[in-house]
This record gives sequence, structure tokens and C-alpha cells, in this order.
Amino acid sequence: MDERRKVPSAPDGLMEGRNAVTEALRAGVPVDKVWLLRGEDSGPLRRIAALAREAGAVVVEADRRKLDAMSVTGAHQGVVALTAAAKYAEVSDLLQLAENRGEKPLLVVCDEISDPHNLGAIIRSAECAGAHGVIIPKRRSAGVTAVVAKASAGAVSHLPVARVPNIPALLKDLKKRGLWIYGADASGAATLYETDWTGPAALVIGSEGAGMTRLAAEQCDFLVRIPMKGHINSLNASTACAVLLYEALRQRDGASKGEA
Repeated sequence: MDERRKVPSAPDGLMEGRNAVTEALRAGVPVDKVWLLRGEDSGPLRRIAALAREAGAVVVEADRRKLDAMSVTGAHQGVVALTAAAKYAEVSDLLQLAENRGEKPLLVVCDEISDPHNLGAIIRSAECAGAHGVIIPKRRSAGVTAVVAKASAGAVSHLPVARVPNIPALLKDLKKRGLWIYGADASGAATLYETDWTGPAALVIGSEGAGMTRLAAEQCDFLVRIPMKGHINSLNASTACAVLLYEALRQRDGASKGEA
């Protein structure tokens, strides 16, 4: 094996140093995010930024204190990268998967889910419930990292995850493609049981604290709530996603048996 192609990485997918990150990008290692030293404009860092953007990674600037805190070796040379546990798919791949299965699309759209354990649990629930993929935004979101892969119990190996620049624009596009957009919201007019999930659908799950962003909510065709009987008025984002997906699965299975 060519020694130059060996890409060292730290636990949880962190790697650092100009050569290591450059070789990872050249070798096609999926990279989720790259942090570059703010104010540093050297040729090597510019090339790393160009390679990272070409590969679809998020590139951000960070001060030296942040990079020092992230560094394991203490020799980051102005660059730290976080590898992805799997390559990101295109939205069209998710829709094609539904077509290949002869099923109406069922997608999960994560609107700024920042907790990697929540994202991993959502991916796990989506795969178990027969969804055709998960979509996340490039920024203000956890990526498909080693922590997410572990939390998904390996589901990232079986369910495609797409990453897009803008969630509201994605929802507009999905509506043009014939999907109905359902937003999980405690103020929804209908409960999940009163909602028809049998058509082509995208379920939007908002962030852990604030819920859906205003612009994403405005693109939803329906806002759907989960009835609450206890003293706590909300569920964890990944738990809410699982509850909604399994109602969708129940209805879809019933509809397919009725058609048979």
C-alpha cells in the first residue's frame, strides 16, 4: 500500500494536520466538516478549502484556541476535519429507492437537529419503519459522524442520508415532485391518527429545543401533533419521529393489504 495514502484519524472521526486532511480528501474519504485557522491564507490551507468544498464538506473558520482544544496531537497546523461515517446521497437517490421498491416515498427531513445521538436515533427509527431516507441541512445540524453511526445502531449503512444547503427550498422542491409535507408540531390542527399518511410524504422534525424553523413550518401542508396525556407536554425529537413514522407504517401497511 502506498504509505502516502494512509490517513490517520482520531476516535470519533477527527483528523488533523495539513497532509492528513489533504490525503483524506484526495483519497475520497467522506469528510463532513473542515475547520480552518481564521486569518491564515497560505496556499496549503486554500487548497484544502477548495478540495473540501468540491467534496461537499462544510468549511468553517475557527480561531486557534478552538483548534487547539479540538486537537489530539497538538500539531493541527491550522486544520482539523471530521470524517463522515458514510457518503451522503442525493435527494433523487432517496426518491429512486422508493420507486425501485414500488412504494410511495416516505422521507424524514431533520430541521436543524444538532444532537448527534438524536440524529442517530432518528435514522435508526426511519430505517426500521421502512422510510426511504433522511435529509439534513449542511449547516446548524449534526452530520453523519461516527457518533451518529453508533447511535443509529448501524442504520446509516442501510438507509441513505442526503444533505442539502437549504431546508425550505428542499420542501418546495419536494412539493413540486408530488410529496405532501407534514410537520411535527405540538400546535398542529390534527393528531397523527387523524392524518392520512398513505400518500407520498415527507415528515419534518424540528430541533430539540425550538422545534421547526419558521420558514420550514411555512412550507408544510399539514402540522401534526402527538396527543399528550401526562404532565410533560413534549417528546424527545427522535421519540416523536418514531411515533409518527410507525403510525405512517401502520396506515401504509393497511392500505397495501386493502389493495391486494
